[in-house]
Amino acid sequence: MFRNFFFSLRRIKTYALIGESGTGKSFRAVLVAQKYGIDFIIDDGLLIRNNRILAGHSAKKEKTFMAAVKAALFDDKERRIEIIRKLREEKFNKILLLGTSEKMVNKISARLELPPPVRIIHIEDIASQEEIERAVRTRKIEGKHVIPVPSIEVKRSYPQIFYDAIRIFKRRRLPETLGSTPRVHEKSVVRPEYSKRGKVIISEAALSQMVIHCVDEYNEKIFIKKISVKDDAAGYRLVITIDVPFGIQLGGNIHKLQQYIIDNIERYTGILIEEINIIIDKIRQE
Repeated sequence: MFRNFFFSLRRIKTYALIGESGTGKSFRAVLVAQKYGIDFIIDDGLLIRNNRILAGHSAKKEKTFMAAVKAALFDDKERRIEIIRKLREEKFNKILLLGTSEKMVNKISARLELPPPVRIIHIEDIASQEEIERAVRTRKIEGKHVIPVPSIEVKRSYPQIFYDAIRIFKRRRLPETLGSTPRVHEKSVVRPEYSKRGKVIISEAALSQMVIHCVDEYNEKIFIKKISVKDDAAGYRLVITIDVPFGIQLGGNIHKLQQYIIDNIERYTGILIEEINIIIDKIRQE
């Protein structure tokens, strides 16, 4: 495949910072980028470099949670192309992707035609459990989100969701004769419309109905006996038990059915399907 050939040729390295929503990834993104000498950050639909928004559309501007997820995954083709073109114009050798799971950052890297991540950093590696829990409480109770750029950038692009600015002071070590000097990192706090309205969650029943519809569209002769749904931090996991007619190619067709269900559910809902396991319980004689 040639999807990431251009950036591979330039020896671009992709890094990823992952953690559940609201655990403080955006808050720490700049510090992670500095530690690893990373030039660019992709966070919630935005391309950021040196505290400036270069391109993209912030997922935090969306009015619904589902629309925000789609924006963060670059579901819109025009916005995706905008980012790819900008990356091709710029000179850089490392980029940091932020996401809630490995699947999410792999999907973002694929859609932006970047190489897969060479290093994945978990939020638990760089923040204490107390810090993570405090960040989650702030997200759930106050609906506050962070964009890792100064307030002037956010006020200019997204004034309607701007809430506050925070500054982090980190001392840079210098030779002993010179002492040390503080480095200031300013981040913006925003309150998206969807955080004021609450989160939209897809029920097991609704998700099951979508699976039934997808299977029926794919092959109406496949009979679903049972669907189980599990939701965890990485995404939804489904187990589908089916009966199939004799003569159907079990290998290729069932794998295609898995991908068909994943593609359609992710496209129309914006949620991530981490895994689909299909159990063939019976092969029927027609």
